[in-house]
Amino acid sequence: MIRRRAPASRDGSGSKDLVDSHDTSGVVPAVPAVTAVPVVPGLDSDAMAAARRRQGELTKPPGALGRLEELSIWLAGVQGVCPPRPFDRVRAIVIAGDHGIAQLGVSAFPSDVTAQMVANFAAGGAAVNVLARQVGAAVRVVDVSVDSPYPTTVGGVDGTAPPDRYRVRRSSERIDRTDAVSVAEAERAFAVGRLIADEEIDAGADLLVPGEMGIGNTTPAATIVALLCNREPIEVVGRGTGIDDRRWMVKTAAIRDAMWRGRPFASNAQSMLRVVGGADLLALTGLLVQAAVRRTPVILDGVIVCAAALAAEHIAPGARKWWVAGTRSPEPAQAIALGALGLTPLIDVGLRLGEGTGALLAVPLVRAAQATLAEMATFDQAGVSGKSEAVGGPDAINGTAVDVT
Repeated sequence: MIRRRAPASRDGSGSKDLVDSHDTSGVVPAVPAVTAVPVVPGLDSDAMAAARRRQGELTKPPGALGRLEELSIWLAGVQGVCPPRPFDRVRAIVIAGDHGIAQLGVSAFPSDVTAQMVANFAAGGAAVNVLARQVGAAVRVVDVSVDSPYPTTVGGVDGTAPPDRYRVRRSSERIDRTDAVSVAEAERAFAVGRLIADEEIDAGADLLVPGEMGIGNTTPAATIVALLCNREPIEVVGRGTGIDDRRWMVKTAAIRDAMWRGRPFASNAQSMLRVVGGADLLALTGLLVQAAVRRTPVILDGVIVCAAALAAEHIAPGARKWWVAGTRSPEPAQAIALGALGLTPLIDVGLRLGEGTGALLAVPLVRAAQATLAEMATFDQAGVSGKSEAVGGPDAINGTAVDVT
C-alpha cells in the first residue's frame, strides 16, 4: 500500500509525505508519491506579444534571423519577460538505467557498458561532459536503475544526498515477456524524476538538458512511440548503437512482442511506461512534467528523451510548450514523436549518441536567440530608417507572426 501525496503546492513541489517501503526493489523509498499531476501553466502571452513587437523594431528585415526569432519569442513566454534574460545555470541531467531486453542482443554492446559509462560520466570523460564544458553547463548523473548491486552515482545537486534516494531498482525487466517495473516502482520512478527537477530548479537551474544512458533503451523507447502514435514496429525500429541486420530483426521482434503486451495500456501513458518502458523512462517523464509545472524550459535530446516527452505530454497536456527540440536523430521513432509533439529540431548533424549531446549542441542557438532580442538596437536607437511605406509600411514589420507551438 502506498501513502498518497498531498495536493501539490502552487509551485508544483507538493508535500513531503513518503512512500511506504512495500515495493520489490529492496530500496527504502525517500521521495514523495504521486497520484495527480498539477495543471501545466501556459506561456506568458503578454511577454510573447511584446517580443513579437520588439522583433519588428530591431535593425533587420522581419524574419531575417529565422528560427532565432521564434526562439526568442518562446523564451520571452517561458520567462515571462521581454526581453528574456541570459541563462545563468544550464544543467545536463543524465538518467541512467538498464533494461532486461538487452539480454536478447538488441544492442551492439553488453549491459555492463551502462555502469562503465556512468563511471566515465562521473570522471568527466564522456561526450556529454566535453560538450557541456563547451557551453558552460554542469552535468549531473543519476542512477535510477543500473544493473549493479548498489547505486553507481553520488546523490543530489551537489553530491551530498544519499544515492539510494534516487535508486528505484536494479535494471528494468524484459518487456517482451513481463512488465518493466511494478506499480509501486513505477510511481516511485516518476516521483524521482519530479524530485530531480525540483532539486535542480530550486538550486537555480534556468535551462534543463535531460539525457540518458542505458544499453537497450532504444527498444522500449521505440515501443512507447509506436503505441502512443499507433505505428507498426517496422516504422519505429532503428539501428540504435549500430546493430547489424540480424540484431535489427531481433530488435523488431522484441518491439512487436512488447507492443502486444503494452497495447491494452496505450490509453494511459503512465501505465504503459510501467509495462513496456522502465524506471529510467518513467523518471525522465516525471522530470519533463515537473519542469513544465515549474515553468522551466527544456531542450529535448534524442529518441529516448523524446519518447519520454511524448508520454509526458499525454500525462500532463500542455507540457510540450515548455520544450524545444534540440537535435534530429537518425532513429525513426524520434521523428514520429517530434511530429506528434509539433516540434522541429534546431540542428541536424547526424548525432545518435544520446546522453544529452545533441541538446547541448543546441544551447548556443538558444543563447543566441536570447541575446539578439535583448541586445540588438532598434531602428529608432540606431537612427536607421525602417521599412518603406511603399513596400508595406510599418505594419509589415510590427505584424510579424511567429508560431512557437
